[in-house]
Amino acid sequence: MLKLSISILLASSLLSTQSFAADTASTLTQVKERGYVNCVIGNSFPGFYSLNKEGEWQGMDIDMCRGVAAAVFGDAQNVKFLPVQWAQSFTSIKSGKGDMLSKGMTWTLSRDTEQGLDFLDTYFYDGQGFMVRKDLGVTSVKELEGATICVLTGTSSELNIADYSRAHNLDLKTVVFDDSSVRNTAFFNNNCDALTNDKSGLAAQRSAAPNPADYVILPETISKEALSFAVKQNDSEWANVVKWTFAAMVAAEEFGITSKNVDDIRANSQSPVVRRLLGIEGNLNKGLGLPDDWAYQVIKNVGNYGEVYERNVGPNSVLSLEREGTLNALWKDGGMMYAKSFR
Repeated sequence: MLKLSISILLASSLLSTQSFAADTASTLTQVKERGYVNCVIGNSFPGFYSLNKEGEWQGMDIDMCRGVAAAVFGDAQNVKFLPVQWAQSFTSIKSGKGDMLSKGMTWTLSRDTEQGLDFLDTYFYDGQGFMVRKDLGVTSVKELEGATICVLTGTSSELNIADYSRAHNLDLKTVVFDDSSVRNTAFFNNNCDALTNDKSGLAAQRSAAPNPADYVILPETISKEALSFAVKQNDSEWANVVKWTFAAMVAAEEFGITSKNVDDIRANSQSPVVRRLLGIEGNLNKGLGLPDDWAYQVIKNVGNYGEVYERNVGPNSVLSLEREGTLNALWKDGGMMYAKSFR
C-alpha cells in the first residue's frame, strides 16, 4: 500500500510539473508548438481590420499580424484572428488567449501600467476628431455646444471628449455604446449630433455610410492617438519578435526593398546592412529565436511598411488617407516612421 501511495504521489507530482511547465512556457515557444499566432483584433474597422467578400480578414492590423506569422513560420497564413469587443481587449492578452493585440489601440500610460500589457511600436499616428451631417451646417467643433456625441465606452475617445468639453465649456453630452457597429448605426440614424473617433476611424465609418457625401469630418484634432501593438507584460522574448518584425517592414521601405524586388536584392545587394537584414550574413536571428531569413519572409510575404500602408489606408484605398506630410511618413520624409539599427 505504501509503495502504491508513493507511486500515485510521484505520478501526481509529474503531471503537476508538466502542467506548470506548459503554463509557464514562453509565448514564442507556445506559438511555435501551436503552429500559428493568435492575434486579437476588433470586429470591424475598414482599412485596419474587416472581412472582405470572400470572408477573409484584411487591413493594416491584419497585415501586421501576418508579418509576425511570416517571421516565425515563413508563412503569413499561420495566424488565427480573434475579434473581440473593446472591453475584452486587455483580458484576451493577459489570459494568454491572444499572443498579440493589434486593433487600433491607443498607447496610454494607464493601459501600459495597469492592464497587464506592454505596448511596443506605434504603427499609425492618429488623432481624435468629429464627424457630423453636412446639413447640420457645422464647420467647427466649437459650434457643437450642448450637442450629443456618439462614442464607444471605455475608450480614450470618451475621456478626451470630457476633457475637451470641460476645457472649452461646450457641455458636450456623450451617448455611449459597447459595440462600434451599434454606435455607427445610431449616428447614421440621427440619434446623435456627432460621431467621435480617431480620424482614420471616422474616414472608415464615412466610407461605409449609405451616402458618404452627406457627412463631413470637422477640421479639429483634439488628441494624440498613437496606435500601437501590445503583448503580455514582461514577456521580452515575444515582444522582441513583434517589434523587430515591424522594424523590418520600416527598414525595408527605407532601403527601397519591396515584396516584388526582395529576391533580386537578396541575390545581388552588396550593402552590409541590407545583407544583415535579409539574413545573408551575420546572425541577428539568433537573439530572436527565429530562422535566419525571418525578415526576408516578412517582406516577401507581406511587404514593407509603405506597401502595407498604401493597400490598406492609402489614397487608392477605401480610406483614401494621404501619407505625405503626415507623421506616418518615413523619418527622412519628415515623418515619425523610423527603424532601429539592424546590427
